[in-house]
Amino acid sequence: MNAAGSQEPATGRHGRIRLIGGLLLTALVLFIALQGPGAARVQGAWFDAHQALWPREVTALPVTIVAIDEKSLDELGRWPWPRNLLAQLVRSLQRGGPAVIGINILMSEPDALSPERLLAQTDIEDPQLIEALRALPTHDAQLAGAMAAAPTVLSIAGTVEPTRHALRAVPVVVQAESRPGDGAAAVPEVPLYAGALGSIVEIDQQADGWGLVSVEPIRGVIRRMPLVASIDGTLLPSLAVEMLRVAQGGQMLRMYVDGKAVRQVVVGRIGVPTEADAAVRPYFSTHLAQRFVPAVDVIKGRFDVGALQDQLVLVGLTGVGLQEYQNTPIGERMSGSEIQAQLLENLIDGSMLSRPRWAPALEASVLLLLGGVMLWVVPRWRTHHAALLLLACLAAPVLAGLAAFRSQQLLFDAITPSLCLLLFFGVLLALSLAETSQQSRTLQRLVQAQREDSARLSGELQAAQRVQTANLPSPLLLQADGRAELHATLQPAREVGGDLYDYFLLDARRLFLLIGDVAGKGLSASIFMAVSKALYKNAMLRTPDADIGRIMRVANTEVSRDNPGSLFVTAFAAILDLDSGELNYCNAGHDNPYRLHPDFDAPQRIEDGDGPPLCALADYDYQGARCRLRRGELLCLITDGVTEAQNTAGELYGNQRLQQRLLALERSRATPRQLIDDLQADVLAFAAGAEPTDDLTILALRWHGPAEAGA
Repeated sequence: MNAAGSQEPATGRHGRIRLIGGLLLTALVLFIALQGPGAARVQGAWFDAHQALWPREVTALPVTIVAIDEKSLDELGRWPWPRNLLAQLVRSLQRGGPAVIGINILMSEPDALSPERLLAQTDIEDPQLIEALRALPTHDAQLAGAMAAAPTVLSIAGTVEPTRHALRAVPVVVQAESRPGDGAAAVPEVPLYAGALGSIVEIDQQADGWGLVSVEPIRGVIRRMPLVASIDGTLLPSLAVEMLRVAQGGQMLRMYVDGKAVRQVVVGRIGVPTEADAAVRPYFSTHLAQRFVPAVDVIKGRFDVGALQDQLVLVGLTGVGLQEYQNTPIGERMSGSEIQAQLLENLIDGSMLSRPRWAPALEASVLLLLGGVMLWVVPRWRTHHAALLLLACLAAPVLAGLAAFRSQQLLFDAITPSLCLLLFFGVLLALSLAETSQQSRTLQRLVQAQREDSARLSGELQAAQRVQTANLPSPLLLQADGRAELHATLQPAREVGGDLYDYFLLDARRLFLLIGDVAGKGLSASIFMAVSKALYKNAMLRTPDADIGRIMRVANTEVSRDNPGSLFVTAFAAILDLDSGELNYCNAGHDNPYRLHPDFDAPQRIEDGDGPPLCALADYDYQGARCRLRRGELLCLITDGVTEAQNTAGELYGNQRLQQRLLALERSRATPRQLIDDLQADVLAFAAGAEPTDDLTILALRWHGPAEAGA
């Protein structure tokens, strides 16, 4: 990247970066503004983190949950209870003077434990007993009588299938915000259910209110709750809203809309701003045992019901297996009754979370602003300075969003714009590095061309070519050895090249193999290649019994020391035990060799024992690896001059074509020499007419097994 203060005109150098960056930034801004796919999932996790870090602090408990819990079930019997017991519970609660009693229990069928039901299900012959049972009031009638004397609200569940039950609901007046004097308004787009499941008529008609308890989780978490829903066209408030209405003595609800979008639901003296579908985002507190009173303690008089004066009482099931617990944003699972109680607390104290309608536009604007700054800065500043600015740009919206949540309970999505900004920075950095690399390569080509011209005039290139060829190992090394066949070739892209290979026997049974590629071509690469090869061979011969990883570390140190041009070398080195077929190897950034055998369906590659190229990282701790060749297996080592050979259309020879060719040659049981000659001819035919882009080197070895096995 260019240093700060560079005087080179930016228009020519950065035009492509500005164009691509501008297009990408526009796409990311639109993604944020339109809430693209996947954004809601990231937002949900981010908003949940707010509540998990800072749950709502409870200062008052206006809602008491009378829980039919494990303690109550152990003392009074398993569920379902006879409804005369529920009637006793309601009467006990009423004596405390609560503002409202919400019953979060669906009673859609008559009580199976009522006397008349028991009489119909048993064979009782005693006339007096029959008359006595008939004279008893039904359990449903007892519960209805208890409810008639108390301000009660029953729960209703929405269903996806239509139902024939009569639906009782408080009037919901829909008022257009733009026409406060006109009651007519568009039908709001609230959650819609085809039917509803409530309680039997005898009980249902004695209630003072009816509220919906159905809530649809968002990917398994209760994040939003509707205040009003539609049951086949009839607007029905939620249980919490209806309890609040009955507690205030209201006769109706008001819902203010803007078009089809709901803006506010008014319950008596309380106005609640909502999202467009009449949903709100509760601010959850942690589970509090103080909210709960066991139902058995109320029924048996062990709880002072006077403490329920003017309280909102919610009767619900909390026993294990009686109700499905739901996930909440704070990471705790809660019963439906506790979730409704939390919603009531939010409605009363005004602690509801809010995501403003204009939040996506603000978030998109923040991304546009910060992205514009990065687009101007990244191509001009040094990388570490730009990275520091990126950290500041990422931290600013995150801290601002958290501050808005803590102070005003506002939800702003800072994480999605930050992730988009991080992606945008990465693309800009890659483009800037590519631009710098291209300029560097252009300069290198110019310098290299000048050097080569000078070398041609003085005959240095011809001399270097003779030296390079003379330094190649003898192809007759293993000619008389039946344990293995070996052949290699090196074809420079120019008069001399930067590829290298070497092989020699360390002793009677161990063969050393080396193939490498210097970054660059021409004379400088050739000279550095010769130096690198000599240093590596010297390191190997000095300690022939050393681990191959240690040899690579020594070679890295030696080659780096004699590297004034800051070149680097990729290298693959191996030691093959000609008797056992064990191959110890280490790879320094080179192309992974191929393994070919008749039993393999496709060429396999050696992919471990790797590290960075030599001279790339000083004192890197190279580690060797090992494998065992099969009898008859062929090992093929190449440089990138094979796969990166280009034809006149700019297409690469590529790994896929290479592997197909190797597989065909292996199936024909080609010798190493035949394989190299055929593969080299195929690459040259593919690149015919195009200027060679890199040196081409291939080394092939087939291991036949120990000498006695060969005999």
